[in-house]
Amino acid sequence: MKSFVTEKPAPSQNPPIVKHYDVVVIGGGLSGLCAAIGSARNGAKTALIQDRSVYGGNASSEIRMHICGASCHWGKKNAAETGILMELQLENKYLNDSYNYSIWDGVLWSTVLNTKNLDSYMNTTMNRVFSDGKTIEAVECYQMSTEMRFRFTANIFIDSTGYGSLGYFAGAEYRIGTEGSEEFKETSAPPQPNGDTMGNTIQFAAYDTGSPVKFTRPDWAYIFDESDFEHRGHGNVTTYHTPDSVIVLKGDEEYDELPDVLVEKYDVDSGYWWIELGGDWDHIINQAEDIRWELYKTVYGVWDHLKNHGDHGAENYELLWIGTTPGIRESRRLVGEYTLTEHDILANRVFIDEIAYGGWPMDNHVAGGFAAKGQIPSMVRNFPGLYSIPYGCYVSKNISNLMMTGRAISASKQAMGSTRIMGTCSVGGQATGTAAALAVKHGLTPSEFGKTHIKFLQQVLLKDDCFLLGSKNEDPFDKALTATIFATSQKPGFEAIKVISGVTRNTEKENHLWISDGLDQAGERLTLSLAKVEHLNQIRLTFDPDLSEERTISIARSFKDKQPIGVSKYLIRDFSIRALNKGQEIWKKDIKDNYQRQCVISVNQHVEADSIEIIILKTNGAPDARIFEVRIY
Repeated sequence: MKSFVTEKPAPSQNPPIVKHYDVVVIGGGLSGLCAAIGSARNGAKTALIQDRSVYGGNASSEIRMHICGASCHWGKKNAAETGILMELQLENKYLNDSYNYSIWDGVLWSTVLNTKNLDSYMNTTMNRVFSDGKTIEAVECYQMSTEMRFRFTANIFIDSTGYGSLGYFAGAEYRIGTEGSEEFKETSAPPQPNGDTMGNTIQFAAYDTGSPVKFTRPDWAYIFDESDFEHRGHGNVTTYHTPDSVIVLKGDEEYDELPDVLVEKYDVDSGYWWIELGGDWDHIINQAEDIRWELYKTVYGVWDHLKNHGDHGAENYELLWIGTTPGIRESRRLVGEYTLTEHDILANRVFIDEIAYGGWPMDNHVAGGFAAKGQIPSMVRNFPGLYSIPYGCYVSKNISNLMMTGRAISASKQAMGSTRIMGTCSVGGQATGTAAALAVKHGLTPSEFGKTHIKFLQQVLLKDDCFLLGSKNEDPFDKALTATIFATSQKPGFEAIKVISGVTRNTEKENHLWISDGLDQAGERLTLSLAKVEHLNQIRLTFDPDLSEERTISIARSFKDKQPIGVSKYLIRDFSIRALNKGQEIWKKDIKDNYQRQCVISVNQHVEADSIEIIILKTNGAPDARIFEVRIY
């Protein structure tokens, strides 16, 4: 029988375990997740510090917000974010077509776990920062589940906390609230600066049982009448946004009609973005717990109104889940080497040092949120097209080894209304993590690296399936760029030569996609004849998942019903790659059941070839083969 010995009392404070990394990322929302994976994949020994039990932040099972992006929910064509975010979404679509948030949590967690060079620290809270106001020396963290303390040192730290907490405690310059119109000459800013932010929101989910379900309001929940919901559409599954739900501006003029970019269904099966509080409180961070409980009482009050006061189409609905962790839109913004403003966004500016892009409207909610009774809950300033985000927005102005990503990047309040959404945060995260890894490899600070290696960074991002508005593949090591291209068939305007155009999506000006004229029973064949015999290490193929389509996990039926079921039919499913020398096959690789956009195939043997053949055998449903890009290394 096992005996038990009483342990000696623990010392009041055990010394922390000291760990050094090339890059330390604080915060495991989507931006931090993409930053850490991007850093690790580019060779940096990386730590990801997350204070929750799941990854994903506002997109996790704790909060359950669908991922918004530059495509504006089917409103802007060919605008979906690619790179690591799309890889995660396509993996989830393959495994989890029923939109189960627990499976989505698993997709994010397993990706981190299986990423080489990346160490994960979950349930781990940063509680101390060592900095002289110029450089971060270390951060200390406490892991609640193990009672262990860690001291992390790193060459570069990335703040993905959302609050800008790492930068704040390190002494970084930051902004909070709203600038006056004079500071950046922004016409959408108020005349005088103020402390207003956007508020926090708690989501809920419900389902139709098919028969009436009773709901009794808890005595602590608020009571609302119909006057509290002015301008806030609720219930009734056939109700859509009306023009007075938001103020929609194009430039400085109001739209006569609501543009497609903002059309949403108001079902009773999921929470509403306008259940929002805290933006007009004294301090949205220090008072976060009080705001959380106010939101909790408000959500239950809203559900009571839907169920018990008037006909809102909720009679048969049962409350399935209410989040206890609010989704947070805004708090601090760290000041970088450049501050993005509304002028950059409205002009669709393409920066020479671009590393990310956005397209969501400048969507700034009224500070009072649901408590701002009778006020229109959001001022939405729409614009056509996309804009780029420069490297300087992700580099701290005064802390030499600090970068930032997520909603706390360097932007004015008005610009942040667009950059804050998760799709834009994710591509910025991947770019920031990649930059940090490469800066460490070159022995440079983030600022130094941006001044000397920005073109190199852009080429690495493009290779890793990121999209940049003003850049294309010019990688001198890509042997495909000088190849002669032949295909067994091609549709007019979508010729085979497009696979080396350097751009991996269609744009308003040009198609960059090869599409075969049908799919022959023997397979469609794409041949790249190289300029000379080359030693092969890797082949990278980029396919078409339909970049105008949504693939976001959601609790809202209006989003789930609109998305196609299953893997995108346009993606190539089964294909073979052959390496030939003087017409003789010397290497072959068969790929089956592909569901990803980018496929990276390693050539794990000595192969010298003068041509590559790609034989498309089967798609996931489309009647033709489609490839955006072929790279050969």
